[in-house]
Amino acid sequence: MVNAKAITFNELTHKPLSRKFDNQESAVIFTEVTKTVASDDELLKLYEERSEAAISETAKAYGAYCTTIAMNILHNAQDAEECVNDAYFSAWEAIPPHAPSSFSSYLGKITRNLALDKHRKSNTKKRGGGSTDVMLSELEQCLPSARSTEDEADANILSQTIDSFLSTIREEDMTYFVCRYWHTYTVAEIADKLGVGQSKVKTSLHRTRKKLKTYLGKRGIIV
Repeated sequence: MVNAKAITFNELTHKPLSRKFDNQESAVIFTEVTKTVASDDELLKLYEERSEAAISETAKAYGAYCTTIAMNILHNAQDAEECVNDAYFSAWEAIPPHAPSSFSSYLGKITRNLALDKHRKSNTKKRGGGSTDVMLSELEQCLPSARSTEDEADANILSQTIDSFLSTIREEDMTYFVCRYWHTYTVAEIADKLGVGQSKVKTSLHRTRKKLKTYLGKRGIIV
């Protein structure tokens, strides 16, 4: 089981993920992560050398992990595959000069943002009812809107504040929160995989959202 205290949260605007957040670790709770063929350092070296093997080795190491992230948001295999391939291409375009401190976290963030973009575009006229929409609507109760955090400095402050908040709550509550709002697992999936009741997960998430809203408000971040 992962140590949830190592997990932090990326605010749901399209801003950089905190370097402290190793989202592959929390994914282990739910999915069999492919055994890494190459280490992150070895993968980054392939990108820096512009090796043709960079993409294929990335797919071997993190293909299942990225696909899980995309599928949890899009619920469509073809769309998820497109997002994962686009994530590989984005990494290829960015590295070098960019050198992420955690390649798995970096790749997961790209995949997640691409999937959320695709979801928003495809649901502009029919929003509501889907599990991803439900998850996003829950977060709207405790986080500022994307428009209020368009400035990168403001978004970074928000991200750091949420990181600080997560370090103050129980490990169990943090696990539920990250699995729900980073990996977008349903309440039923979280309860099933962790062997707890759905009501326990729902209660924890509700209380954590309220605590987060209060925590942000005390620091001048108004929802």
